[in-house]
Amino acid sequence: MEVFQMTNKDLCKDSILVVNDVYKSYDKNNVLNGMDFSIDKGKIVAFLGPNGCGKSTLVKMINGLTTIDSGQILVDGYSIGVETKKKISYLPERTYLNSWMKVKDLIDFFEDFYEDFDRFKAENMFSDMNIKLDSKLKILSKGTKEKVQLILVMSRNADLYILDEPIAGVDPAARTYIMKTILTNLPQDSSLLIVTHLISDIETICDEVIFINDGKILLQEETDKLREKYGKSIDSIFREEYRC
Repeated sequence: MEVFQMTNKDLCKDSILVVNDVYKSYDKNNVLNGMDFSIDKGKIVAFLGPNGCGKSTLVKMINGLTTIDSGQILVDGYSIGVETKKKISYLPERTYLNSWMKVKDLIDFFEDFYEDFDRFKAENMFSDMNIKLDSKLKILSKGTKEKVQLILVMSRNADLYILDEPIAGVDPAARTYIMKTILTNLPQDSSLLIVTHLISDIETICDEVIFINDGKILLQEETDKLREKYGKSIDSIFREEYRC
């Protein structure tokens, strides 16, 4: 008799990201304490919590930049490694691009490095945001540098986009346009995880929100259901939940 064994791929067929009972500590400081949640394919999810609650640590783990003490993280059924790096397009909180490079050099670099990079899409977005391809990063403002990095990340055809504070350094007038740019260039079946403190700017585009504190999930809920339940905005709920 043939025995059928479920694989990670089978277990995660509807989820692009599964975080299962993940723990992480630095010395005697517990950062993640049994982190447990999943994100379905095609969803836009906000990952919200105060400073020091474990958001950045988890994001680094998902991107293979920090090791897991115990538990499991799966991206489209794959454990963190070479295959998951192909599926994730990651925007870190801090700019990592070399300031001596020109925008067009960065396009060349991303095109050489990532098989799923769409040069045509990138050049169109730079044009839409009035960023010249001959510009050197060192002469650009902080906000414009963040736009450059965001455009490069969104020009990949990835399964999961992880954006860590994508609009933190951008002036309020440009935030709506940037969020529209993100949505317009998000492939139909791809998922998006946004880590941010600017909740009011992103809550209208999110399908779900995840609240985290002390390395654990406080709640994961659809935004519409959460607003209906509390009768207020996600931003207001967050402020109430994490008030000092």
